[in-house]
Amino acid sequence: MRWIVFDFGEVISQRNPARPAMAAKLGVTLQEFDAVYWDRDAYDRGCTDTEYWTAIGASLDVDVPDALVRELTAMDNAGWLDDPVLETVALIEDLDAAGVPLALLSNAPSTFARLAEKVSWARHFRHLVFSGDLGCAKPDAAIWKHVESVLEAPAADLVFYDDRQSNVDGALAAGWDARLWTSARTARAELLTSFDF
Repeated sequence: MRWIVFDFGEVISQRNPARPAMAAKLGVTLQEFDAVYWDRDAYDRGCTDTEYWTAIGASLDVDVPDALVRELTAMDNAGWLDDPVLETVALIEDLDAAGVPLALLSNAPSTFARLAEKVSWARHFRHLVFSGDLGCAKPDAAIWKHVESVLEAPAADLVFYDDRQSNVDGALAAGWDARLWTSARTARAELLTSFDF
């Protein structure tokens, strides 16, 4: 049985549209904010919300008290979750309706993970795996092995979509059928040759 494993960020989600509002909340320009916001590796590997936002504040020379940490975290999570890419959601719905087993593999913090598990599209996935819960992240070799164990499936039976070439390369090295995500339309056309949906 072949599984399809989806990334989340900029595959199911838009590129976080809350960034300008978060930058304004910190009193900096979007360019200044983006320069530090995207350094999320430690956050994705399990550091706390406070550690992440305090580090951003230190880089921007802005104080980030606990109340602001909570506000920024809520804005960040809502930005990623509130407006998914409808074409991708439709593809996921169609695959699930056809009985294709689906899993999610996302580099994302644990606070985000607990919210993502509750959104409507999450029900289409048999398993959701978040790096913040594991202490490792794509493209680490350990994360591919973890997913194989969770799905009880060999690498050769896993079709994986991610928008980052480094993650695709990591999955390919692990023996997965990994493909660079460009659009739901392209993925649908590719998958129609392998799956009946």
